[in-house]
Amino acid sequence: MMHMQAISKESHLFGLGEAKYYVVVILVALLSQAFFLGLVGTINYSSALLGGIVIATGIPITEVLAVFFLHEKFNAEKGVSLALAIWGMTSYFYGEYKSYLRNKTISTANQLPISS
Repeated sequence: MMHMQAISKESHLFGLGEAKYYVVVILVALLSQAFFLGLVGTINYSSALLGGIVIATGIPITEVLAVFFLHEKFNAEKGVSLALAIWGMTSYFYGEYKSYLRNKTISTANQLPISS
């Protein structure tokens, strides 16, 4: 019962009105459920690694969107976090690209006919 009192109090204090508060709460609940359902589907049909990449890709995107749309301050901690997230993603995708080129070169070399 205590949670209902807290939600009711928050809805009264919400700057856009009580009705919009409940709309925001319901939309956030539905969107987060859809995200996690999609993430479970990604893990089920491909791999947990791809699911981790999806989550890791979302971190810098949400940081940048929060600064632009929610007018959050972009402090040093967010800058370091953003730089590390982008660096990690770039390193991973560069490594995957190099592995793809190496495997492509090996498979091409194995398919070439040998002339006598």
